[in-house]
Amino acid sequence: MDRRNFLGKSILGTLAGTFGFEIVFANKLPSNYLPLFLQDQDPFKLFAKDKEMVVLNNKPWNMEAQAHLLNDQVTPNQFMFIRNNGIIPTNIDASQWTLAIDGESVQSQKQFSLQDLKTKFRHHTYQLTLECGGNGRSEFDPPAKGNQWTIGAVSSAQWTGVRLRDVLESVGLKSDAVYIGYHAADTHLSGDPNKEPISRGVPISKALQDETLLAFQMNGEDIPLAHGYPLRLVCGGWPASASGKWINRISVRNKVHDGAKMGGSSYRVPCETVSPGTKVEDEDMCIIESMPVKSLITYPKSGALIKANRKLNINGHAWAGELQVAQVEYSIDFGSTWIQCKLEQPVNRLAWQHFSATISLPKKGYYEVWAKATDQNGKSQPMVLPGWNPKGYLNNACHRIAIKVV
Repeated sequence: MDRRNFLGKSILGTLAGTFGFEIVFANKLPSNYLPLFLQDQDPFKLFAKDKEMVVLNNKPWNMEAQAHLLNDQVTPNQFMFIRNNGIIPTNIDASQWTLAIDGESVQSQKQFSLQDLKTKFRHHTYQLTLECGGNGRSEFDPPAKGNQWTIGAVSSAQWTGVRLRDVLESVGLKSDAVYIGYHAADTHLSGDPNKEPISRGVPISKALQDETLLAFQMNGEDIPLAHGYPLRLVCGGWPASASGKWINRISVRNKVHDGAKMGGSSYRVPCETVSPGTKVEDEDMCIIESMPVKSLITYPKSGALIKANRKLNINGHAWAGELQVAQVEYSIDFGSTWIQCKLEQPVNRLAWQHFSATISLPKKGYYEVWAKATDQNGKSQPMVLPGWNPKGYLNNACHRIAIKVV
């Protein structure tokens, strides 16, 4: 039986990746970057990714997971999404890598080697949740421009590095410091070395949090190239675009950072809600900061068939940006009633939380299992797509999977 026959139109949009996908490749890479990619044209081998990962684009490379691939409590590399804006740097020599700290609001500019960072500052390890601001973009109507992410642009790996705060304090901050901006070694898609593909940042208060790291390890090993080797910024709980990869410079600013992808509609949403399709002026857009509460059912895989009179065990993860998740519930009647799941505490602040439940399905037939998380301030996920915005950011509608009892 073709499992797609019982999915139903109401769930097809959310579950498009469940039963297969189409890989669409863009134009060839600039000739000066071809050698890296000629080593192996298979992106799954190139980046050591699982074959069920979904390729959205190859210029730049962007890949996402499917929900059932994210069942691990700590996300391994093979299931981690890739989000790039430019061309991945090549010929990296970690022994020669340096990080410059500059900007209007540092007491003195300074440059650190990677070895300096590793030997002069205390190491810290945190599990940190990173989610692309556009995760779920494919559901917006009218459609929003950009990679059509479904639900798999999220991960929660263990990151090891030094606190950005410790490094900034070692160079000294002026009293007017309000923001930091990152700069990196990736190259603009045009190949123009004078253009940065992305240069975002965070307010100084976020930069100084304990968990904001200059990381050099992921899950106990050197960070894979696609995820920022040899050094990246990790700002858990905020859009993953704030966690710059291949970092070689941090600017401490006396104003909101004005780098590439900080203006226009990039990683910004209307300050006030707008009707779908509305053109929003730049001055009416606000920068995305803490991500909204969200959850994901990672087991079983959507489309599962189970025998009658057998209970269904589900589990997954929930997260809420800077906040903690207070409750996760499930529904098997399209949100008419909700039953509370077992919810674990996070291993540290900004890590996702694991939930589980055992469900009794009353009779044969088709079911949708929905999950809804609520944060510590009492705000819950919406059951339907939240407010439209020009770039399709912050879709935190309830996740659901299809189940058939036979």
